[in-house]
Amino acid sequence: MPYLIANLFKGGKIKMAKLIDYAADTRFNSDDILIKDGSNGTKKILVANAAVEFAGLVSAINRRNVYRGKNLGTTITAAQKSAIQAGTFDDLFIGDYWVIGGVNWVIADMDYWYNCGDTAFTNHHLVIVPSTSLYSATMNATNITDGGYVGSLMYTENLNTAKTTISTAFGEMLLTHREYLMNAVTSGYPSAGAWFDSTVELMNEIMVYGSHIYTPAGNGTIVPIRYTINKQQLSLFRLSPKAINNRVSIWLRDVVSSSYFARVVNHGTATYGNASTSHGVRPAFAIG
Repeated sequence: MPYLIANLFKGGKIKMAKLIDYAADTRFNSDDILIKDGSNGTKKILVANAAVEFAGLVSAINRRNVYRGKNLGTTITAAQKSAIQAGTFDDLFIGDYWVIGGVNWVIADMDYWYNCGDTAFTNHHLVIVPSTSLYSATMNATNITDGGYVGSLMYTENLNTAKTTISTAFGEMLLTHREYLMNAVTSGYPSAGAWFDSTVELMNEIMVYGSHIYTPAGNGTIVPIRYTINKQQLSLFRLSPKAINNRVSIWLRDVVSSSYFARVVNHGTATYGNASTSHGVRPAFAIG
């Protein structure tokens, strides 16, 4: 393996080769080595590790623009907890995950809900999603969307198993923030909403796709209630579309009509489905 500095002996003395004397190259290999020098001494570092560290040094929040996908182990360490709560997110990147209770819990974004809500949410946090659905359930017992997401069987009952699983996995690190959620539907249009305490919720279309797809738009007469603090695509799905397209159908919380809610289909299509059909439950939540 080539060294950064070559020691050449001539006449009993060490002669240092100039960097310009080395053969030229145009690519890095992930196992190439750089030399770093600082307060912790002179050490080597793999190029693969240096690449993500450089991105993190730009700013703490720039870590949300780097997909790494590293297995972080089976528990959140004290150092990781401190880094999340301080908002430094040290050595944490999008796509990194913990394997807890047999589930891959993936970092989907950082400080996504910061300063949002009718009461400002000021906890530094990670947004976590499971890598796939936790189980399957219906939005309602019949094909209705009355009461919107908040009035659905999913919201009142079918999310409870996910909430229990997530609470068991993350304990006191599971955070509550304020969400504006739809609670009424008129003629198939979302017609009212309100602020609710939120821990674990289904994602909406914007979080997954980056925009509304099937959620009704204004027609010049009816202005649907589409208020949301979830107004950007989660970094996980922006950086790695295959995290959406994982061959599993999941529910999204957006009302599409008087009988349909939005969903992601197992073959990658953005679409909708009858409220009484069973599809995957893949919620999002904040830890900090």
